[in-house]
Amino acid sequence: MIAERKDDHVRFAAEQQRHLGGYNQFDEVSFVHHALAGIDRSDASLATRFGGMEWKVPLYINAMTGGSVRTGAINRDLAIAARETGVPIATGSMSAYFADEAVADTFSVLRHENPDGFIMANINANASVEKARRAVDLLQADALQIHLNVIQETVMPEGDRSFSSWGPQIEKIADGVDVPVIVKEVGFGLSRETVSALREMGVRVVDVAGRGGTDFARIENDRRKHADYSYLNGWGQSAPACLLDSQDAGIPVLASGGVRNPLDVVRGLALGAAAVGVSGGFLRTVLDGGPSALINQITTWLDQVEALMTALGARTPSDLSRCDVLVHGDLRTFCADRGIDTHRLATRSRSYDTAHKTVGGTA
Repeated sequence: MIAERKDDHVRFAAEQQRHLGGYNQFDEVSFVHHALAGIDRSDASLATRFGGMEWKVPLYINAMTGGSVRTGAINRDLAIAARETGVPIATGSMSAYFADEAVADTFSVLRHENPDGFIMANINANASVEKARRAVDLLQADALQIHLNVIQETVMPEGDRSFSSWGPQIEKIADGVDVPVIVKEVGFGLSRETVSALREMGVRVVDVAGRGGTDFARIENDRRKHADYSYLNGWGQSAPACLLDSQDAGIPVLASGGVRNPLDVVRGLALGAAAVGVSGGFLRTVLDGGPSALINQITTWLDQVEALMTALGARTPSDLSRCDVLVHGDLRTFCADRGIDTHRLATRSRSYDTAHKTVGGTA
């Protein structure tokens, strides 16, 4: 039954990706163009450091799947692409492995195909510390993701209905494993208040995983006999909204959800993300063209991210957070309602420029 659900998730997610509209809230973020801000390409580096971790690139393949024959084959292709491009990768929820160890290889294939890569195991917030350790051991994982998915569980016909233990359990896991813990949403976003609470629980890093990409409320509703939860389609906050909401949260933040192209990656980094993850878009590529197509896509994206950094005057991904950005539309309204100063975002290079005698950039 779990294997069937995992296959359903892939099928519905791929179908969503093929019908997603072109517009999302990343389009409500733009850069102030400073024509003299550019630097030499040779001075730009994609390396990013956060939460005691160092990645060669600020892009990662986020949690997707595992638990069935078909999804194991998908994980194999994703792992090959990660190995060849050097991007970190996360497995999907490992609940199927805890229910049946016979599916272990559909997850461990990530390490088999990518022996030297940065790999993140993935569990739910109900998992015991012992299960968390088993997940890390199976993958020889470098970090552990804990996913939060209360809306998905609510719509899922066989989903959890008790959520009060999640916070205390996350705190136990964070204290009980020997790798960094990253708590992520599955596409509904993390609010400022949630990020602050996770920091107090000892979580090392958060991934806001906002709406705009794969919609798991819609996926689970499509699995229901009467599809009676359709009014929850589109629930939550976007990744740009969550990043803006989580400024100065005192904890490193990653961004995923609705990332469509290299410009969205750079927008996410400029809004404070230490790295940006992609799931649905990369899933579509690997299903349509196999690992070679995904390798080509990721390679192109990394090249163009570095090119955009060069034009914006950012030597490192973190330097993008000093670039001036404009916030438009509904996202600007969100900022006003949440007390976020968009004027400061649009003029933040000035103080840096004064101190370093640059022109609208971060050189």
